[in-house]
Amino acid sequence: MRTALTLLLFVTVLSAAFSQNVNVTHNATMTFNGQTLANIWGYAAGGNEYALVGAHNGLIIVNVTDPNNPQQIVQIPGVGSDWREIKTYSHYAYVVSEGFGSKIQIVDLDGLPGSNLTYHTVDGGSAIQRGHALHIDEVKGYLYVYGSNLNGGRPQVYNLNSDPYNPTYVGFVNFIGYVHDGYVDNDRLYSAHIYAGQVAIVNMTSKTNPVLLATFNTTSNFTHNTWLSGNTLFTTDEVSNSYLTAYDISNLGNITVLDKIQITPGSGSIVHNTHIINDYAVTSWYKDGFAIIDVARPANMVEVGRYDTYPGGSGNGFEGCWGVYPYLPSGTIVASNIEAQNTSNGELWVLTPNYVRGCYLEGTVTDAITGFPLNAVDIQVLSATTSGRTDALGLYKIGQLQNGAFTVRISKTGYITQEHLVSLDNGVLTLLDVALLPQGSLPVELTRFEARLDGNDAVLTWETASEINNAGFELQQSSNAGNDWQVRGFVLPQGDGTMPAHYTYRIPDLKPGTHFFRLRQKDRDGKSSFSPIRSLVVYSERLQAALWPNPAAGQSTLHVVAGRSERVHVEIWNANQQPTGISLSVEVDPDAQVPLDLAALPAGIYTVRVWDATEQTQLRLVKQ
Repeated sequence: MRTALTLLLFVTVLSAAFSQNVNVTHNATMTFNGQTLANIWGYAAGGNEYALVGAHNGLIIVNVTDPNNPQQIVQIPGVGSDWREIKTYSHYAYVVSEGFGSKIQIVDLDGLPGSNLTYHTVDGGSAIQRGHALHIDEVKGYLYVYGSNLNGGRPQVYNLNSDPYNPTYVGFVNFIGYVHDGYVDNDRLYSAHIYAGQVAIVNMTSKTNPVLLATFNTTSNFTHNTWLSGNTLFTTDEVSNSYLTAYDISNLGNITVLDKIQITPGSGSIVHNTHIINDYAVTSWYKDGFAIIDVARPANMVEVGRYDTYPGGSGNGFEGCWGVYPYLPSGTIVASNIEAQNTSNGELWVLTPNYVRGCYLEGTVTDAITGFPLNAVDIQVLSATTSGRTDALGLYKIGQLQNGAFTVRISKTGYITQEHLVSLDNGVLTLLDVALLPQGSLPVELTRFEARLDGNDAVLTWETASEINNAGFELQQSSNAGNDWQVRGFVLPQGDGTMPAHYTYRIPDLKPGTHFFRLRQKDRDGKSSFSPIRSLVVYSERLQAALWPNPAAGQSTLHVVAGRSERVHVEIWNANQQPTGISLSVEVDPDAQVPLDLAALPAGIYTVRVWDATEQTQLRLVKQ
């Protein structure tokens, strides 16, 4: 069965988002002289953590309980090979390699942290001599070996339930070709057909009569690795300029591409293996080292961490980071470098990640006249190098690690460019829908719009080159980052509309804080358009705070204003004047907008205490 693949791409471009290492701390590097490394896995028992390292001469076991001081315990010898893969089940490690005669090696890890471990090689009654990769269905207790010498490299299946140390052969998937790697869980196989460039999804409930459910081609047609998370399947293609790609497989009759991502676009870098942990894709990228991709919103994947384990190289090529393992209980990540640059010495890297969610910006762009969605509209977050484009439905989904206030530019040839101020927060979805006006559809050509302070007054000035059918200008002001706008005045047009015109308008007595201003130009036939947004900051002698919305359901925003740059503390107390556990501190320079997560609070009345080094204020908060 070949399944139709729907392409709905919301591609996030992170051009030079990270210079090198972000949200990952390097603890130690261990070098293995004279032998290269392949893939890596991990194991934890008795309060200790171990890296299981596939090396040319066999499996190396390293104690990484102290990530700053890894200690090699033993190397289990094996047939020499540059390819070696490991997985674990119960207290056993299962190892395959491309070395002929290696069969399936099984190591009993129960003797750790000692070095006297029991191991042997088996064929399970199948005459297997080698294998490229393997995976274990831990729910059902079956081992799958891919790319072996048997049956054209089709998946071979072994039963681990009766005796994991001596598995028995139960059959193979006979209707699909060579499989390079794959993921299997609860009798569902997601096989990676590297040469066919596709994934096959197979029901393995009957090991002697498997059922093909769907096939689809991956984005670069050289499918290397698959990994499942819920109804999302992630794949990698082992070719130059390849992607980590997310697919919605909830409907096997209509598998949909959700998003795809590169960490160094245009460099030629090759992605290799990905693993999903807590909605993060920890992914090896050969010469780029490895990256942490936030996949909590798989249609809007965001790079949130990276460490370059191969800093001397970049671009195309099969050097650098082969594999990365993120599942140790402490959170420690272990990664395998094939070899240090310009040597034949493999490297084990031990690192500590800091998992942070991305900031998500999504919306729809339409034609302001027709209301139809606009395709190929450029969305750019200025000063952050984050950009994307709308799809055929006018949808865009982009994201970045950095939070804060940003100007977003929305542009398309033949339309008037708009800029909008947005506040982006980690783990928060910000929606921005925009209606673009076609060029030539406006009666007014605005050439300048500026705002300045005169005392505590805002003085707005703007100029037009010409005005046709202009009804006038509505002046709007926002004091909460553009979430709400108030009309502060209206100015009639000047002259006959054929000559340049200059306008000035004063808005008196601004309160302390950040204020935003824009013009809404109105046409006599009912059309209107907005100018770019301008902002002014009014400083305060005293600490001030406000909440909106209030009452609030899941979230509210605290707006804090102070007379100087300082640290302000915030606490939420219940009706009995007891702390709820929600507390934080923020830098105010001279104001700040602080999102308050109220989801854990029951409905009721609360007090929000805000204080700095010299004064404090309190606000009443109603949680719905």
